[in-house]
Amino acid sequence: MKNQAITLTTLALLGACGAAFAADSKFEGSLKPFLGEPKLDIQQVFKGDRFPTIVTTVDGTVLAAWGSVQVRRSEDGGVTWGPEIPVATGHMGGGVTVNEANGDIFAFVGKVHPPTTETVYRSQDNGKSWTAVEAVIKPDSKGNKPEMHMNEHGITLRHGTHKGRLIRPTRYYGKANAGSEWPTHYTNAIYSDNDGKTWLTSEPFPAMGTGEATLAELADGRIYYNSRRHWAPEGVDNLRRWTAWSDDGGATWKDLANCQVLPDGPQNNGYGLMGGLVRLPIKGKDILIYSNCESATGRDKGTVWASFDGAKTWPLKRLVTPGGFAYSSLDAGRPGTKGEGWIYLLFEGGGGQVARFNLSWLLQGEKTGDGEVPKWVTAEK
Repeated sequence: MKNQAITLTTLALLGACGAAFAADSKFEGSLKPFLGEPKLDIQQVFKGDRFPTIVTTVDGTVLAAWGSVQVRRSEDGGVTWGPEIPVATGHMGGGVTVNEANGDIFAFVGKVHPPTTETVYRSQDNGKSWTAVEAVIKPDSKGNKPEMHMNEHGITLRHGTHKGRLIRPTRYYGKANAGSEWPTHYTNAIYSDNDGKTWLTSEPFPAMGTGEATLAELADGRIYYNSRRHWAPEGVDNLRRWTAWSDDGGATWKDLANCQVLPDGPQNNGYGLMGGLVRLPIKGKDILIYSNCESATGRDKGTVWASFDGAKTWPLKRLVTPGGFAYSSLDAGRPGTKGEGWIYLLFEGGGGQVARFNLSWLLQGEKTGDGEVPKWVTAEK
């Protein structure tokens, strides 16, 4: 009987582990759907205004958030889009975050252009309706309040000891959004372990003059942080993106580096530009896609880059549009939904435009000279 009890306990534990892995597999699948015939299409979804965030909800709806403040929904993988739905009166704070545990979606809305005070809004029906909710956002260890504007979307952590945590990039503006204050600015992140009721603020990103950041969790649970830098000390490069890592669920950041492959906006002024970032939902693989403009002057020539080794190298890039291209946001379709296999890019270009493409299209792009595309990528085709 004792041995039987042990066996039953073991089976129960294995069953629980199996259930956990099954939950993981719901959000991460195969590489194959992202391959196939190369495809790219672009359509305008918003007129005027600016400030993009694009996410896919747990049921596969593609949700484009914009401006001051509205969303549009696509239930067919980005083929068609429903009408504009108001979220609130105010200013888009960026960082829309999907809670994969229960399907809630959080949007952060300011009263005016920052620095300002944000209100958190929540949707529990995949973006159809929104309600202001009580949420406590605690200051960082310096006593500074994090500002939401205008960072890439947040994520739910899927791996490691902090699995289930919500996290999104944020920033500290100093006393004002002014050039004289730039040396005091820094990026950080807020994170929640209770479904968005309370948010703690991470330690600062280890470089000053930063803001408008992105992040992605790798398959091993580490978090990759990629940030715009609009100021740097004399002699320090601020034309390329700055990166750091977290191995404690986003509480602290380390290993600061300057990624010489990825541009940070036009290369003539060092002012930087909000970029997009997403890790494709592929089990056991760390394929990252990054977006920004690749131009000598002016915000145009929108381009995407691909990494196949979790941001160690970025061997491929491809031009999305030669026209206007400013702030941008990236996400990817979820396994088992109508968006599976698609990568979504919402960008400022004469209003809000959504580019929808697959990895096969990007694989036909230009080599950067930074590493190689691994053979296992094309072997799936």
